[in-house]
Parts: sequence; C-alpha cells; structure tokens
Amino acid sequence: MTIPLKISGVDLNLPLDNPVLIFALILFIILFAPIIFNKFKIPHLIGLIIAGAIIGPNGFYLMERDSSILLFGTVGLLYIMFLAGIEIDMAEFKKNSRKSLIFGMLTFLIPMSIGTLSGVYLLNFSIPTSVLLASMFASHTLLSYPIVSKFGVIKNRAVNIAVGGTVITDTLALLVLAVIVGMSAGVVDGSFWFKLSASVIVFGLIVTFLFPVIARWFFKNYTENTLQYIFVLGLVFLAGFLAEAAGIEAIIGAFLAGLALNRLIPHTSPLMNRIEFVGNALFIPFFLIGVGMLIDFRVFFTGFETIKVALIMTVVATFSKFAAAWITQKSFGFTKAERNIIFGLSNAQAAATLAAVLVGYNIIIGTGENGESIRLLNDSVLNGTILMILVTCTISSFVTQSGAKVIALEEESAPEKESKIKERILIPINSLDTTDELVNLGLTIKSSNNRKWLYALNIIDDNQVSEAADKHARKILERASVIAAATDNYMHELMRYDINPVNGIVNVIREHKITDLILGLHIKKTISSTFLGEITEGVLSQCGTTTIIYKSTQPFATIKRHVIIVPEKAESEAGFAIWLMRVWNIGRNTGAQLHFHASEETLKFIREVQNRFPVEAQFHRFSDWDDFLIVARELKSDDNLIVVMSRPDKPSYHRKMSKIPDYLDKYFAGNNFMIIYPIQSEADEGNGFAMRGITTDYQSFEDFGRGISALFKKR
Repeated sequence: MTIPLKISGVDLNLPLDNPVLIFALILFIILFAPIIFNKFKIPHLIGLIIAGAIIGPNGFYLMERDSSILLFGTVGLLYIMFLAGIEIDMAEFKKNSRKSLIFGMLTFLIPMSIGTLSGVYLLNFSIPTSVLLASMFASHTLLSYPIVSKFGVIKNRAVNIAVGGTVITDTLALLVLAVIVGMSAGVVDGSFWFKLSASVIVFGLIVTFLFPVIARWFFKNYTENTLQYIFVLGLVFLAGFLAEAAGIEAIIGAFLAGLALNRLIPHTSPLMNRIEFVGNALFIPFFLIGVGMLIDFRVFFTGFETIKVALIMTVVATFSKFAAAWITQKSFGFTKAERNIIFGLSNAQAAATLAAVLVGYNIIIGTGENGESIRLLNDSVLNGTILMILVTCTISSFVTQSGAKVIALEEESAPEKESKIKERILIPINSLDTTDELVNLGLTIKSSNNRKWLYALNIIDDNQVSEAADKHARKILERASVIAAATDNYMHELMRYDINPVNGIVNVIREHKITDLILGLHIKKTISSTFLGEITEGVLSQCGTTTIIYKSTQPFATIKRHVIIVPEKAESEAGFAIWLMRVWNIGRNTGAQLHFHASEETLKFIREVQNRFPVEAQFHRFSDWDDFLIVARELKSDDNLIVVMSRPDKPSYHRKMSKIPDYLDKYFAGNNFMIIYPIQSEADEGNGFAMRGITTDYQSFEDFGRGISALFKKR
C-alpha cells in the first residue's frame, strides 16, 4: 500500500522513494538507535536491528528493502569479516590455531548432528532437507564482533579462537550448502568435487600469496591515504567475488583478504583507523538495519507450525552453539567470561543462514496435489529462520557484551594500571619529507594506552628567525598533529628558538620528562664520520634516554622482517626491558616477523620473554661482531635492520661497535635501519622511568617490565 503525500514538489510517498530522505532517515537511525536502546541496557546492535524491523516492509513500511539496502548491507557483512581478519593478532592466532581448529569442528559437528536429528525426528523432514537445515545451525555470523572491538578486547585468546573457528565452521557449512544444491541439480559426481576443490584451492592461493605482493607494491608507491583506503576496499570485494566464483560465500573471501593484509596495515596506522571508522559508522549499521527489515512479527500469528519450527530451530541453534563453547571452555581451562565471548560470537545466525534458507526455499523438488510447488525448505522454515535470527542475534549481543565487559574490567583493575609513570615520546622534526615516517614509528612503538603523551619538536635557529622559518615550522608540526589525530592520538606541538639544536632537544627532554627520543636520518644523507652528525652525537653525549635513530627507504608498513642485532650481555643493562618492549610493540602492531641475532645466553632470555608475550619471532645465534657482514648478505630489500648499541664502559659495549657506521653506510644504504641506544640507568631519567615500572595495556602484555624483572630474579 502506498500513502501519497507531496510537499513543495517533493514526493513523500510511503514507502519513501526519495534517495536523499531515505539516506537521511538511515543516518538518524544509526545516530539515535544506539542512544535510545543503551538507556535500557540493550546492545546497540539489537537497537539497529529492531529499528530496521520498525521501518521495514513488515513494520511501518517507511522504506523498501531495495537494492541500495542490499548493496550497503552486503558491504557491511563483508566488512565485519574483513575486520575480524585484519584485526586478529597473528601471533596469538598461530599460537591458538589448534584450539581454533578444535572449536571450529565442535561448533560445526554438534549443530550438524543435533540439527539433522531434529529435522528428521521432530520436524519430519527428509534427510537432504534436514542436513541443509543443520548447516544453517552450524554456520554463524560475527555479528557481535563490533562489541568486543568497542570494549578493546579483540586480542583476547577467546576472541582469536572464536574468529578462527568461525572460518572453519562457515566454510564447512557453505560447502554442505553447495553439495545439497548440486545434489538437487543431480550434478554431484567426481567432476563436481574436482572442480570445487580446484577452484577453492586456486582462490585461496591467489588471495593468500598474490594479494600481499600487490598490496606491498601499492603501499610503497602510493602513500595518499584516500587511495590506500579505496585500494584496500577494492581488494576485499575482489576477494569476495573470487570466493563466489570458487563456489563458496563471499564472506570467506573477505576474511581471507583481512588475513592477507594483516601484516601490511599496522593496528596503530591512520589507514587502520579509517577502515574501522567507516565500517563501524556506516556499512555495518546498514547491514544490521537490513537484517531487521527481514523480521516479520506477524508470523507469530500465522499458525502453530511456524511457531513450532521457529522454536525448535532457535533452541537447537542456541543449545548446540553453547555446548561447543562449554566443551571448549572445559577443555582449555577458560574463564566463564571467555566462554561467554566464544558463545556470544558464535551464536548469532545471519549471513550464511540467510544464504542457505533462501537457496533452499528457491529449490523446487516436486509438485503438490493442487499444483503448488514443493520446496526443499518450506514457508514455515523461512519464517522460522527470520525469528531464529532475531532471537540468536539478541542472545549473542547480550552474552558478548557481558563477557567483554568482565574481561575489560579485569584488565582495567589490574594492579599495573595504577602506575603513575607516563610514557612520553619526543620526535624532533625539521623536514616534511621525514615527518610521516617518524610519527608513524612513534605511533607504532608506543603503548596502546598512551594517546596523549606524544611530542613533536621543531627548533628554529636564533640566528635565522624569520616569518618564513616560523611558518615552515608550524606547517611541519601541524602535519605531525594531523597524522596522530588520524589514529585518535594527540600530538603536543613544541616550537623552540635556540642557537644550539642539541641544547634545545636536551632541555625539552628534561622539561617534559621524555622517556623515548626518536631521531630521523634523512633518506638522502649518508652517515658522517661522527656517526650520525653533530646534533645526534651531541644529544647522545648529554642525554641517556632511550634513543632511536631511524632511516627510512620505504614505508614502515611494507616491511616484512625486522632483523635485530643484540650485543652480548644486553640483558644486564637497565634499559634492556624498555628497548625490548619498543621492539615488541613493533612486532605486535605491524605483524612483521622479528628475527633476533644475539648470543646464546641473551637469546635464551629473549625466548623466555617470547613464551610469555607471544610475537612472530625467530632466533639466530650471533656472538661475533665480525658476523655483522654475514647478516648484510642475508638482508632483503623489504627488511628493516635494528642495531642495539651501547656506550663505553657498559656491560654490553663491544669495541667493534665503532665500525657500525661504516657497515651501515656501505652495505645497508638501500635498507630501512634503526639504531637503538638504551637507557643506561634510572638516574638518566628525571622521572625515575625504570624497567620495573613500565606498563602497557596489551592482553597478556600489561606488565612487560615486571615480567622481565621476574625472569631476571628467576635466573
């Protein structure tokens, strides 16, 4: 029914057909639905779904569930899977891969078994129909993933296991769907299995191996943020199309694209911030509203059969998913909150379930006595599925929110959070050419709870003060602030007039109690006879703070490996934990592998740290600094070399360190490299920034410094 209404030449017929008004209405729903429903302690995801039901064809019919809603909804669905793949901690993912496999099989086999039996014995369906129905229970959608992201617990092991298990169970469930469709068409033979297997393998190889190569080339050559975002979005949907062409659902392609790009998009980068912002602000809410438009509350009054089917489907889906989560919890000793996370993430039925029911509904398997079509899945199952989606999505949102809140509160109340020591990172910048890379390095090495203790410094020579110099300095500092703001961090802009740059930097370090100093080496400069130049040497001689000197030849995000040369007895110096945590942050935030080259004693110590705080790391014995040139031959163009230095009369100092400048200049001119001078003692830091006090807020990574101190005591 269409209700005509016209104001000043603008059609306001219901359902609305004015695209401007439709989009405005959607945006206001996205804005106000979470606000309204949060007052009643209802997760915002459910608020959007209910809002979709109210405005949809089965509610007040304000708008159709037309092609535009379907388009944006599809984007939102793929976005959820893509975010799950790109935000996952690869080190934890690999560490928990066996657990993910076990949970994935449990959350597939239990619903498949119970669902098939229920279909045959409770609903009196045929075996093909019952198997297809069971595959709908086995699959699930990470609908509540934005909730765990909102609470900041995406690195929790339970989230990793749930995400990994989702890929396994959804892939298997969608393969069951493909087989059932093939059986209905009578084409399940040897050729069918060969084509399906070959196409899936080819698809997987293209996304896994070719996508990273293309993306690395693109990021090296195009640094404009908008271009990078559009490029990433293009790859996601290309992967989705390739998945469909291979005979599986596009959501698998989107997730695999996320995994493929995981190492190339640092979690602290402006690009990652844009990806999350656009998805959570627009595309994902569109998907949720579109799901809500499918809900028809009138089916409750259409007859007992629909209620019976919906009740059985909902109970079976919820019970079987809870059983899989409960067995996983008991098998691996997880907490109740972690079990709730696993159950909540795996209980929501939406994307794959809709795909299966619509496919089954459209398959005609015969004709009734009155000439009506007999479908593989009948009207009762179709309506029951919509109700099941509403109930499971509601349960999923509440349970996930409950578990995520408990875990987040546990992390917030941890003793190490009470530390009053602040991490303060200073980045002196005098050129726009190096601003982006130096600021991005600072964002990468910092702790994730540090969002406002970053400082950009530009020093103007007292003898060269002019309006042009002042304007240039402000332009550089504004650029640094913009980069930091793009990642929701605040950059303090410091402009200082001084006749001596060394004094200017050292005084700022003391005045602002700086804990880390990042200095850049311009890409066109060579290392001078005084190592890195008079300014850097002067700072090093007058200040003992952790100092990182960085030279960039390619964007930091495109680095494949970080090769770290660690001197013997480095663990004996006071600054060991601090520089090691900076390197650990690089590994955690970029996903690139860390290759440590050190003495056996030092490697043994770092291995213990790696066991407690997993990152992608390999260890190589390195005891003679003459072997430094061997490393040069092994270094590849996409590697970053990190050399940990020391000062004379310190335990890890080696006389051959004096040759490092010549080596870097001669053999590593084409590579990114980083030279780290650790803090030498507590006294070097005006605020007592010591190894035992440093904290971060990573899951299982909150008290890095204390963890290393404990290992010291054990040894």
